[in-house]
Amino acid sequence: MSNAIQSEREAKRTLARLLPRVEEKFKPQIENDAQGWQEFKMRLEKHFAPLFRLHLELYGDRYDYFFHAEDLLTSLAHAWFDRPADLRELDRQRERDPLWFQSHTMLGGVCYVDLFAGSLEGLRAKIPYFKELGLTYLHIMPFYDSPAGENDGGYAVSDYRKVAPSLGTMEQLASLARELRQAGISLAADLVFNHTSDEHAWAQKARAGDEEYQDYYRIFPDRSLPDLYERNLREIFPDEHPGAFSPLSLKGRGAGDEGCYWVWTTFHKYQWDLNYDNPAVFNRMVEEMLFLANQGVEVIRLDAVAFIWKEIGTNCENLPKAHTLIRAFNAAARIAAPSLIFKSEAIVHPDDVVKYIDPEECQISYNPLLMALLWNSLATRKVRLLSKALAERFQIHPQTAWVNYVRVHDDIGWTFSDEDAAVLGINPSDHRNFLNEFYRGRFPGSFARGLPFQENPKTGDCRISGTCASLAGLEKALTEEGPEQVEFAIRRILLIHGVILTAGGIPLLYLGDEIGTLNDYSYREDPAHQNDSRWVHRPKADWDRYAKRNDPSTIEGRVFQGLQDLIRLRKSHHAFSCGPLKVIPTGSDHVLGFLREGAEERIAVLANFSESPQTISAEALGAGGEWERLYGRSVPEAGKGWRVEALDFLALRQRVRV
Repeated sequence: MSNAIQSEREAKRTLARLLPRVEEKFKPQIENDAQGWQEFKMRLEKHFAPLFRLHLELYGDRYDYFFHAEDLLTSLAHAWFDRPADLRELDRQRERDPLWFQSHTMLGGVCYVDLFAGSLEGLRAKIPYFKELGLTYLHIMPFYDSPAGENDGGYAVSDYRKVAPSLGTMEQLASLARELRQAGISLAADLVFNHTSDEHAWAQKARAGDEEYQDYYRIFPDRSLPDLYERNLREIFPDEHPGAFSPLSLKGRGAGDEGCYWVWTTFHKYQWDLNYDNPAVFNRMVEEMLFLANQGVEVIRLDAVAFIWKEIGTNCENLPKAHTLIRAFNAAARIAAPSLIFKSEAIVHPDDVVKYIDPEECQISYNPLLMALLWNSLATRKVRLLSKALAERFQIHPQTAWVNYVRVHDDIGWTFSDEDAAVLGINPSDHRNFLNEFYRGRFPGSFARGLPFQENPKTGDCRISGTCASLAGLEKALTEEGPEQVEFAIRRILLIHGVILTAGGIPLLYLGDEIGTLNDYSYREDPAHQNDSRWVHRPKADWDRYAKRNDPSTIEGRVFQGLQDLIRLRKSHHAFSCGPLKVIPTGSDHVLGFLREGAEERIAVLANFSESPQTISAEALGAGGEWERLYGRSVPEAGKGWRVEALDFLALRQRVRV
């Protein structure tokens, strides 16, 4: 008998044994919502087998496995009975249209609640602006209760079910989600599931000596095991603490004495890594995920996916069971909140990024490679690495989508493939050093004004902070140069946004970039932020500047109206939906070319990353008829093809006969 058949049989047998026990627990709810229970049972019978297989793979060697399996089923049933009627209807809609997120009309935005609008109520008041911009997807950065002072921008969660009091309440979050949905905008939020803050109730109980909750984390009584692990681990934030462990004092396990222990802290010392070897941790985090879904969150960003599973003797990144774990979360969602989709955040080697993208794992994923190579192409004025990546690494499962972006809340890491660089004769280490120097404004001729983040004194390596506009040259042009360089900076901003809006996937705007927001150096005066340069690109929204967005004589208006034109271009053409992208060899090292095809048209994109015009031959675009310009300032040259102006984004259409 094959393993698959055996697994299916065991899943059916297990469900048949456990379901009556669950039904007994929920007898009153079933009597009050018989139709809802039948709907839940239908999904349970459809999806329990994959959930059981994954859960068994993770925890099947435990003596108390079936206790935890029943506990998980109980959690799923609780979440379903708590699920509001309008979200149950959304579940049905999304099951009928599971690829809703692949539409060419999709446009995402991301912001911090407090910095953009002050509070959840303030954000609700901005819904008309989101509609004006064209958003169909809004990702709000972590809004949970978190420690005062340093909290990694909210990624140190003290309570998954409590909104930070300064931002509002969980009831206001649910109301915001509902109003956004009515406006055609899906709410996205983070599930920070690799770690909690050291102020979380679980961590406090562990610190107080509760052995059950000490097993929720990876806590060690001495350095013997941490030292073994650290032989293979890389340091994430070497400025703060070396290695991956932090000392803490807590009551000993059974000894009753205070003692010095070590807790796994991949990122910051106040962020304790959860122990997913413990099935209770998985079950409780499923509950937190479903609670968030029941507030109306439709897209969950899974934070730090690469680090969630640990095994001694490995680097504890991108391990096979990390994928098993995420798939188990996904299978649980199919049962109790099937409209929910996952977005992976894996800023790792491109070969590892794509492993998280699958309908049964993360349906959508950040595209850090495209982001990094757009900035690389601006710095080098060459598109070789970018063209190679689009040709060889852009295609993913047809039922998934990239989330393409230029900037987000985080730093820029140069995550291109060393192997790809070597093929093109590029020394990857030297090239990363060049990019860091260029975007810090220290390389001769650089237009950028960025800051180093987490510079490693041992290796000299760092990552880059800065807003899109400051990195693209607008800050330097306004303060040190003049109108010509201001124009070039605005063209760079529109150029790279043009690529993410047309390449295929969900384009994501870091709100503030649409009006050319510059670096905010005032973070240096805030003790909670002064050691984290990423706050330079996390300024408070300046609504006086937003008020200028429709005035084409202002910087804000030139950037905003330029982006609006690009957004209209995207939303007007089905060819920009998710689907194949074909790279066009343009014959120029400076011009990126790719082709997108729809049922009735072919659209060629030509993006010139240099400050000099480039001529692209008619032969490069191929035969098949005349090309008409949809967007761009460039014009055809008689008998030669197209003269692509400096830093121009050119979109050409060729109609297809049906």
